[in-house]
Amino acid sequence: QTKGVQKQKKSKVKGQYRQDLTPEQKQEIKEAFDLFDSEGTGTIDVNDLKVALRALALSLANKEIKTLTDNLQSNNQSNDDEHDKSKTIDFNDFLEILTTKMSEKDSVDQLKKAFILFSGNKPFITLDDLRDVANELGENMSDDELKEMLHEASKADGEEVTEANFLTILNAMGGGS
Repeated sequence: QTKGVQKQKKSKVKGQYRQDLTPEQKQEIKEAFDLFDSEGTGTIDVNDLKVALRALALSLANKEIKTLTDNLQSNNQSNDDEHDKSKTIDFNDFLEILTTKMSEKDSVDQLKKAFILFSGNKPFITLDDLRDVANELGENMSDDELKEMLHEASKADGEEVTEANFLTILNAMGGGS
């Protein structure tokens, strides 16, 4: 059953599972880091982080970047006032941020693919779709149980689940970012 499927290792960080990056992804991240580490000091200014993230097709709000860098700085337990003023990160910190953010992006993509599998490529999931998935998984669920699931997930009339509702529910359960 797993023929042709390459399993990626996952790391547990801050209560979340995340995928380890491929050597190609790590190389791409190193190249982006090196572009901003023009003096070869092994660090980049946090102000360059947003630009570097954009170069890697990841955009974050300033507040999220500040939270990430503050977390790194508190994890490093630096009491050096000069360090706080300069706010730089090294490659390992950069790699940590990128691994986390790329995994979150992958998680959303995976959830969207799961929605398509459930919905049969329709913009919603119906009772029939849920019944089909339950049968394929060997789950013996009554229509009443499936209807209750639809009602909880749909937030409306209980007839259909949209992709937005599907993603919200799975993210709340910890299935996504």
